[in-house]
Amino acid sequence: MARNVIAYKFLTTGAVAPFTGFHWPVGEWVAAAGVDPCRQGIHACRIRDLPLWIQAELWEIELGGEIHEQARKVVAERGRLVQRVTGWNDGLAAEFGRFCAARTRERVGFLPVGSGYVGDVDRFVATGRIPIAGFAAARAAEWRDGPGAYDEERQAQAGWLAERLGLSG
Repeated sequence: MARNVIAYKFLTTGAVAPFTGFHWPVGEWVAAAGVDPCRQGIHACRIRDLPLWIQAELWEIELGGEIHEQARKVVAERGRLVQRVTGWNDGLAAEFGRFCAARTRERVGFLPVGSGYVGDVDRFVATGRIPIAGFAAARAAEWRDGPGAYDEERQAQAGWLAERLGLSG
């Protein structure tokens, strides 16, 4: 028996999909022609995936039909936007960027090469490029402590977002 799943979807301003330009209607089911990750289907994310997909708006989405769980996303046959997560806004995005920058400074300090990561993250935050700041922070962790540290940093970022946004699941 198929079950519906609640997930999250980052969209650009006005509930527009960043990759396809599709304007999402709120509360209406949208069906895909099939489920083929990165090609077709309704793409969404779990809490642990949030830092990977940051955009201007965060929405709770209900997924239905055939659902495929991927390493960094969920892809479904159909979906509908339930409600906007209003806690995600420019102020919280900037705070998230500062969180990433602080973690990067703590992890790599002033080590040669590593301090370049610190500068990059700081620059990305200062220019409002928050998604890339999170990525650079994770890459700095990987550079400093090995491949597992990338995922560890992304999970710390996801935990921070979930806590600040009051998300569970």
